[in-house]
Amino acid sequence: MRLGNKPLGFLVSFLLGVAWASVFVGAVTSFLTFYEEIFFYALVSAFIAALPGIAAVLALEYFITSKERLDELKKQTKLLEKLLHN
Repeated sequence: MRLGNKPLGFLVSFLLGVAWASVFVGAVTSFLTFYEEIFFYALVSAFIAALPGIAAVLALEYFITSKERLDELKKQTKLLEKLLHN
């Protein structure tokens, strides 16, 4: 877990797993639905079906990155205040 807060880290990791599963399930089911007709349509439909899951993955990764950045800024602020008072 990349987040320090255990309950929040567990929730975000769980949601990230669900998002990746939706990418996989959406792409595979859509591909297999149109595979027998035209291969190109199957690839395009698999990509389109995976887009909502990919958007969820990107949103969660952005949340994780911003939370890590906030934690680093808090550490830097503490160190700078410590240097200022010494």
